[in-house]
Amino acid sequence: MLHQPKGSKAAAVAQSFAAGATTPLEPLRPCPVPLCPGCRREWCLSSARRIHLRALKLKFPSKFADPVIQPLVEFAWHEYLQEKKKELRGEVWAYASPVMCFVGGQLLGDEKELLRWSYHEWDYRDFKPEALYQAIAEDFYTKYLKSSQQHVFVYLEIAIEEQPVGRLLFELFSDVCPRTCENFRALCAGGATSPRDGRELTYKNSLFHRLVKNGWIQGGDESFSIRHKGRGVLGMANKGHHSNSSQFYITLQPAPYLDKKYVAFGQLIEGTEVLQRLEAVPTHNERPIVACKIINCGTFEP
Repeated sequence: MLHQPKGSKAAAVAQSFAAGATTPLEPLRPCPVPLCPGCRREWCLSSARRIHLRALKLKFPSKFADPVIQPLVEFAWHEYLQEKKKELRGEVWAYASPVMCFVGGQLLGDEKELLRWSYHEWDYRDFKPEALYQAIAEDFYTKYLKSSQQHVFVYLEIAIEEQPVGRLLFELFSDVCPRTCENFRALCAGGATSPRDGRELTYKNSLFHRLVKNGWIQGGDESFSIRHKGRGVLGMANKGHHSNSSQFYITLQPAPYLDKKYVAFGQLIEGTEVLQRLEAVPTHNERPIVACKIINCGTFEP
């Protein structure tokens, strides 16, 4: 089995892939396949791995089962990878590659080890150009995002101490929490002004003002059906029922105690390293001691 993340395009999102490959005559098991653009190298590798596995199936149809591929966005892939490391334990915690290949249940190594194994065991080589994998990956990613027609995607570009660190991309569950999602989307898009003082209503140039270690990070100056089941959940802070305003939070751990109390309405799908950078900022009384600012924001169109 091969586990591997995919990359991103300049626009915003990152994506990852995982496919399956096993020893001869052993059926391939389902594996996650993250989907959105991110770093170009990982992006192309994921498509390459899928093609390698299918090529082995075509060349040795009686020896390999059909690969089973399931989509995962970049953030979900990294969460899955951490769980896999917990499962394997031992020296795997020091394993640095975002690609994990398994043969017969044993960790083989990264994508290079997979190619070496394919050549040694099955005389398979890959001569396809990297540009081909880029095109396949981008097309797959775009189709995946467009298939979520009822959901809206927004992004926040982050700077720490005035230094840009990257982008957070969120999927908003507009079909479940339409009013909350539209409010958040509008504040990301900007353009509207306050009737009281004429200021633009936007998250741009606003700060993350609270950071609860192992809890959530909060920024910004309807339905309770989305659960705070993991890291990266996007929610709207409030001071009581029907009091949602512009303050939002991003969870850093599962937080079931927030269910039925605050509205969770979205999920981070790209920006693993950016969230880690924010999480690592030193604090005093739950306030970041350096500026963590949203320097740009808006809606993302796949």
